[in-house]
Amino acid sequence: MKIKGFLKDVTGASRVTKARLNAFESASSAPEKTDPIAEVVKEWHPGKLDLVVKEVRDACKTAKTVRFARADGGKLPFFYAGQYIVLDFVIGDSVISRPYSISSAPFEARGEDPFVEITVRRSRGDGFIADYINDSVKVGDTFKGLMGCGQFYYEPLRDAKHVVALAGGVGITPFASMAKEVANGTLDMDLTILYGSVSSDDIVMKAELDAIQSDKVHIVHVLSGDEPDWQGEKGFLTADLIKKYSAEDTTYFICGPQAMYTFLRGELAKLNAPKRRVRFEVFGQAKDITTFPGYPLELKDKTFNLTVRRGVHEDVIPAKATESLVVALERAGIRIETGCRSGECGFCRTKVLKGSVYVCPENDGRRAADKDFNYVHACAAYPTSDVTIKIPIE
Repeated sequence: MKIKGFLKDVTGASRVTKARLNAFESASSAPEKTDPIAEVVKEWHPGKLDLVVKEVRDACKTAKTVRFARADGGKLPFFYAGQYIVLDFVIGDSVISRPYSISSAPFEARGEDPFVEITVRRSRGDGFIADYINDSVKVGDTFKGLMGCGQFYYEPLRDAKHVVALAGGVGITPFASMAKEVANGTLDMDLTILYGSVSSDDIVMKAELDAIQSDKVHIVHVLSGDEPDWQGEKGFLTADLIKKYSAEDTTYFICGPQAMYTFLRGELAKLNAPKRRVRFEVFGQAKDITTFPGYPLELKDKTFNLTVRRGVHEDVIPAKATESLVVALERAGIRIETGCRSGECGFCRTKVLKGSVYVCPENDGRRAADKDFNYVHACAAYPTSDVTIKIPIE
């Protein structure tokens, strides 16, 4: 900073104001036809896109990878490796949103034929959208999508240069994106992925991952199933195994099923890993809310009346105590915007006017002010009485 002198410094603001007024007076009266700043914003943050399916392929025997491009052939917006996309699915009269980690790399969305990919595993009976993607999505299908969401990405100002990624099942997808970006030279870190699977013939994206290994990308497969001929690591992602592949200063990224998170919190505690060096991806809605501390088990078989106000319109719908407000709304065909479905993003922020709810402690991403004024994220809130809520008009 250059100091010009007391009077020049303290009168600097007035000089700038005078210069602006002179620029206004000398400017043309004809309106500007374009706003260059707005054009840049629109390109980087275009909102929901019309996407078309370009390819569907097997990622393993129980998962598919789906490739999308913009339906108008335009550019895809920027995103970080590790972020997710929210896709809208029209099911009957309802529009249901689901978030999926992006399994392709950011550089692949910036080429001559830009694309973005998700990899989705068939459900185990609790995810009809996952089964729909595996069974019915085909080339030429179109979807609305919002991409570049979430906070689960490498940040060099915060994270250590050496990253150990702990993945389970289809939780490999954000790390596949990171690995491809590192291999391409557009993400500077040393990445080791400890990838837990049950069997060697059902490892998601195995061929793609093994093909990009290098001095900066290391893939370590860990099998928990009984395979006597397996020559690699076996068992679970224990503290001893994690320590084996860690550097002196390591950031840990974790993505997988809910049970894996519970287990790994205990294992990482054994390593005394600083909290600033541990990053958990949000894991979606709780599979069984009754297992969380403080949930009123005596209500688990109850169904309550959920009164939904949208402007002057009011509906009363059933809401099970073990299902989130979002699920109750979707079941009734009432549209509510969702993103992460994990209580983090705030897309489904909702005002509770009457009644009580249980908020999942693992997914409570509300601000302090929202707690004070009785707002909840509907994907993480479960009715414990008859409830009245107010949601935005779509």
